[in-house]
This record gives sequence, structure tokens and C-alpha cells, in this order.
Amino acid sequence: MKKIASSSSIAIPRFRCFDPANSYYVAAIPKDYGYVGSSPALNSSSNGGYNKGVMGSTAGVYQPKIVPGDAGYVLEDVPHLTDYIPDLPAYPNPLRSNPSYSATKQYFVNDDDTVAQQIVVQKSSPRGTHFRRAGPQQKVYFKSDEVRACIVTCGGLCPGTNTVIREIVCGLHYMYGVNRVSGIEGGYRGFYSRNTIPLTPVDVNDIHKRGGTILGTSRGGHDTSKIVDRIQDRGINQVYIIGGDGTQTGASVIFEEIKRRGLKVAVAGIPKAIDNDILVIDKSFGFDTAVEEAQRAINAAHVEAESFENGVGVVKLMGRYSGFIAIYATLASRDVDCCLIPESPFYLEGPGGLFDYMEKRLKENGHFVIVIAEGAGQELLSECLSAMDQQDASGNKIQQDVGLWISQKIKDHFTEHKKMEINLKYIDPTYMIRAIPSNASDNVYCTLLADSAIHGAMAGYTGFTVGPVNGRHAYIPFDRVTERQKKVVISDRMWARVLSSTNQPSFLDRFMVPFVKVLRNNQAGYIYNSKS
Repeated sequence: MKKIASSSSIAIPRFRCFDPANSYYVAAIPKDYGYVGSSPALNSSSNGGYNKGVMGSTAGVYQPKIVPGDAGYVLEDVPHLTDYIPDLPAYPNPLRSNPSYSATKQYFVNDDDTVAQQIVVQKSSPRGTHFRRAGPQQKVYFKSDEVRACIVTCGGLCPGTNTVIREIVCGLHYMYGVNRVSGIEGGYRGFYSRNTIPLTPVDVNDIHKRGGTILGTSRGGHDTSKIVDRIQDRGINQVYIIGGDGTQTGASVIFEEIKRRGLKVAVAGIPKAIDNDILVIDKSFGFDTAVEEAQRAINAAHVEAESFENGVGVVKLMGRYSGFIAIYATLASRDVDCCLIPESPFYLEGPGGLFDYMEKRLKENGHFVIVIAEGAGQELLSECLSAMDQQDASGNKIQQDVGLWISQKIKDHFTEHKKMEINLKYIDPTYMIRAIPSNASDNVYCTLLADSAIHGAMAGYTGFTVGPVNGRHAYIPFDRVTERQKKVVISDRMWARVLSSTNQPSFLDRFMVPFVKVLRNNQAGYIYNSKS
């Protein structure tokens, strides 16, 4: 069993050749880890519309790659082409002679550079889980003139998607001299049902100024065998997949099928989730843009509300399962009286309920602004429970419009029960937010994501997704970002800041009995049991 020595006990040379075959230990796999054959987890329709039984995939066994070290150090490594293609030749990295990088002499990452998942530790705690640091390596496993890369975008729209496409094309061309890059039109099904389009730096020069995706997108349509057949037929050897957790789940299965066939094809994922619900990484691209644009809607609701007597503004924001956009937009705007998210149940009537709180604030201020995430309060829509079982092509539950529902409830309460006239304005900026170009912050972030993916693929890594972990970009195994969705931890200080900013009740008093406290990944959260 190979161990990585602690950084204090080794001398790290300026440049270091990387030998993937000897860099890690492949751990034994517990029976309940990963997937074999027709895994129930992957057959679930909740994984981006991917259904193994329907697609007939023969992808193999997922094998986590674990490197233990001193003091509890654990590296969760990502696959490398040399894992299943022995004696694969390596070549000097073209960046050595790239004039853009001639001014710096330490731009290659060392083979034992890793990024810690948990940055806050105690002096007696183990070093914990780490991921391989992203960046250019001393050696690459593709010659520039042999690379045939393709890019595909899947799932919903998100600001920054075109920026990622642009930077992959330009990064491959300008950093590594790659001239054959294609775009797959229409999502996963585009591999076998549509034509590819050539992409050059000239073609993508100004696409970052547009919203949406120039390649088109779709949900579902994942047929693993057909996709890999087309990859093989077209001679593609680098696949860049941009999409959310369902898309990344599909990417992991594509990688397993490629590995089973023994193909020299690197599969790199770029996580996309405007809701910011991707595990492990600090944030998803497009999130900053979404928060910035959501403030415009909140500001409009506030102007409308304060301009009328007993004015009420209701803004519904994205967040099917996670309320990150809602809470960050609330904190940024400072004009919100109540923020409602899926992770924190609320109730309408009775002492301490939403209506009770609204009455008090209307008497004090004369107006009221509510921000509600689209997944909040779904359990209260009892008359629509049958519709909640329906799913879209990505396996996501089709939810009722909670914004319209709560707006009507507010009107009914104050006009019928309180005999109080209110002026309510409802704003739903969802598709306006999704369709806009990314802002400056997200443009820079998308560039870093694209560069990290390119460096990883050229260095022979495969079956990974990229993203910042505690501020440093890393290569993360697919299974880590797809095991579940990241959610707001309502026992954390961020939610406390929201409650303090709005001065709203937590609504927890009524729910403390039917709540189950859960500890996972050293984070405390609460899961509401609606049957209790």
C-alpha cells in the first residue's frame, strides 16, 4: 500500500514528473459502494433522466481510488487513462514552450498537491479527505495534433454556459495547439441524433456575451451505448460535458463504458447548477449572476410594495431543492421581510405563523416583501399532491407554482378573514435570470473551470468533474458530486444571518416535535417529516 508522505517530510523539486500508475492505491470496494451491473441508484429516474435498464448500458464496476496517508490523510483520487491502458506513452507538456507562460517558472502542479475538503479543523483532528489539485502537469498523454475534442451541454439554461464553451475551445487551441474541437448539438441525444458543428476560436469569439447555449440543450436522451458508439466512430478522444448532477451521473456512466471498451478517451465534467446545489464544490457557475439579477426583481417588488398602502411584493426565485439563491439575494438586497426556502418548513395560520408575522409588519411599515424559493412550501399544497409525483425528462419532480399559490392564500386571508385591503404584486423572474449572459465574476470563474478541465484531460485524467474546493480548483470523482444535492443547513450561521436580516420568525417552534436531527459530513441539518 503506497502512502503519500506529509509535506513537511519531503523536499518538493520545482518540476516533478508525474507517474499516474504509481501515484495511488486502488482500494477494495465494499459491496454497497459504487455500482455493479444494474444499480438501483442509477436506475432511479432522479439521476438526470438516466435509466440503465432503458439504455441497456453494459458499463462496469465503479472503483473508488483511495490513497491513505499519515495522520488520517485520505486522497479521493480520480481515474487515469493508464489505469486501463497499460504502457500509454507520455509527452512533455507543450506549455513549456508556450510564450504566454514563459514568464513564470512554476506553473506545473506537483503530483502530490492536494486540496483539503474540510478547511476548519481542530489540532487533534485527522487531516481528512483531500482531492487532487487541478492544473497543468509536467507530462501529457495526448499529442496536440491527435486530439479530437467535443463539447456537450445538457439540462436547463444557466448564465456562463457559453463562456465555458468559449474557454474550452480557446484554451485547447492557445495553450495546447488543439485545432479539432466539435460541438454536440441538443444535449446527450445529439451524439446520435444530430450533427456536430466545428468550433474554432473565431466561431466562439463573442459567444460569452450571449445567454443560453450556442449548442442547444435538452433533458434526458441518455443512451450510453449509442453515445459511446458515436464517440468511437468519430474518433473523439476528449469529451467535455457541461451539466448538473443528473448530467454528471450520465457522464460517469459514459466513462465506465469507455473504460470497459478500453478506449483512450478522457471524460471531463464541468458542473452546472444555477441553484448552487452541487456537492463538494464551493459554488456553481452562474450562481453569482443569478443572485445579482434576482436583486432586480426584489427591488421591483419593494418599490411596488412601498408605493401602495398595505403593499405586498412576492418574488419567486429558483431553488427546487435548495434555497441558496433566495438567501443570498435576500442578504444582498436588504429589502426582504421574509425569506422562505425548501430546507425550512413554515406554516401560514396561527400564532407565530406567516400571516401573523405579516400583520405585525404591515402595521409597523405599511408594506411587506416575501422572497420564496420555488421548492418551498410544496408540502402545504395538499390539493396538488397528486401532481407532485410527476417528473420531467431529467427526473426532477414537477412542482406546483408556489408563488401563485401563496399569493392567493395571502389575498384570501387578508380580504376574507381580516377584512383588510392589500395591494399584492407577484414577480417570477425565473426565465429572465436563466437566459441572461454571465456577469464579470462568473466569466472569470468559467475561464478557470474550463482551463482546469483542459489541463486534466490533457494530463490523462478521466472520469472527473472540476470545481473549487475551499478556493482551490480540484479534480473530484463523479460519485462525490452526484451522491446527493447540497442544501442550506438551517442550523448554520448563514441561515441565522438571514433570520437576523429580515427579523422573521424561524417557524421552528411548531415543527420541533416532528423534526429529525441529522448529522452528515459533520454538518447538522433538519429533515421535516410531514407524516408526523
